[in-house]
Amino acid sequence: MRRLLTKRTHILPALSLLLALPATALAATGSGDSAGVGATTGTAAVEVEVASAQWPTDRFEHLVHAAARRIHAERLVALRKQRREAFATLPGGVTPATLESIAACESGGDPTAVSSDGSYRGKYQFDFGTWESVGGSGDPAAAPEDEQDYRAALLYAQSGSSPWPVCG
Repeated sequence: MRRLLTKRTHILPALSLLLALPATALAATGSGDSAGVGATTGTAAVEVEVASAQWPTDRFEHLVHAAARRIHAERLVALRKQRREAFATLPGGVTPATLESIAACESGGDPTAVSSDGSYRGKYQFDFGTWESVGGSGDPAAAPEDEQDYRAALLYAQSGSSPWPVCG
């Protein structure tokens, strides 16, 4: 249900339905019932009908935005939990703060970063040889961020800050 509220393909039909229902109700009250809202004459009737039709759409829009905020908050909580769990198993007693500091200095924390000459890749700017020495395979910049964190922690546990002479 949450995903449905955030996709445009589902919002437009729902919004159309919400607009149609109040308009139908207003039209029904205005057909011959002198006590109804539609019985007023001139532009006042149009203003009342437009204002009445806006209430459901405003409420719907508010609900959609509230649901989107809640979904975003839930995703952030899940990501933080996943990250805490990944850092809980770091080898060699390496702290998350140490890795975050190195990553910020090396790549600005971007796991897809590649140096200008292409020889250093990923969040911790591994070269291919160093990446393979800690069990990595393929392109470090294409590896998931959690794997890059784990491999950097292995390297730090083995060699300390020496692989990152400027940032370590």
